[in-house]
Amino acid sequence: MIRRHVTLSGIGGHLPNNLVGNDYFEQYLNTTDEWIRKRTGIANRYFAKPDTQVSQLALPAARQAIKQAGMDANDIELIIFATTTPDRCMPATACLLQSMLCANNCPAFDVQAVCSGFVYGISIATAMISASMANNALVIGADIYSRLLDMQDRSTCILFGDGAGAAVLTRSDRAGIEAVNLYADGRHADLITTTGPSSSTQSADKAVFTMDGPAVYKTAVLKMTESALQVCEQAGCSPQDIDWLVVHQANLRIIDAIAKKIKIKQDKVVRTVVDHANTSAASIPLGLETIWERIKPDDLVLMTTAGGGFTWGSVLWRA
Repeated sequence: MIRRHVTLSGIGGHLPNNLVGNDYFEQYLNTTDEWIRKRTGIANRYFAKPDTQVSQLALPAARQAIKQAGMDANDIELIIFATTTPDRCMPATACLLQSMLCANNCPAFDVQAVCSGFVYGISIATAMISASMANNALVIGADIYSRLLDMQDRSTCILFGDGAGAAVLTRSDRAGIEAVNLYADGRHADLITTTGPSSSTQSADKAVFTMDGPAVYKTAVLKMTESALQVCEQAGCSPQDIDWLVVHQANLRIIDAIAKKIKIKQDKVVRTVVDHANTSAASIPLGLETIWERIKPDDLVLMTTAGGGFTWGSVLWRA
């Protein structure tokens, strides 16, 4: 089978209008802005309005990515939507977004890998384009975690925000996506979980998010470091060759620990967690969006992530 090169051609991001600073939690929790910043690096996050669904949150990001790729929605040949908070159990949120975009008559499906969802989606899209099953793909990562959080649990409610990101992948004449890897270990399933079914239309009394913070920190740093080093080895490059490191924006301490372990200079590390907290599947594309205009041809961009499941993986892209 002929294998084709695949690259990222467009990126988009969108955050709700409702900015929630650390002072919000100071009003009713035993915490302070200083404590939150010191422990997590987070200053702000955004919460969606009660009537906003995750497909609606993703729509502006998808449109931006498609426009930036120089395409129209009806040119899209594959839609992959990564989310833990779908609009409904069925149909897939990808199909709902497809209707909003008027991008009809192409495959559309959801991916559920929690915070690793966007990287999982990028990997699937790359494989399908490479195998001549599509010429391009729209990959979305979006979540509304504010519906799942127990706002009385200081250990989790300060960490998350809502957001959406999207990317368009297309065929390329040269190597774009140079290496990928995906992993999961269900033995760690209880490290990050909800007490019931989750969706962007439910409230916290129906599905409450729980997380073993210390265990997640140790596991995430270990697995993302291993995965990042592995994609470099797969591509035949050194971590020192990396021009941009986009780590899942969960916690500044995790980001800095991984950068230190793989010996990447601080000025090459993307840090957006301070501005929008952990946005789950939207984290990587939102990070990419902030550096998109600064990425030069031939730059190496390393994306690495971890999330509930326990899932993790990395993508190495040469611009």
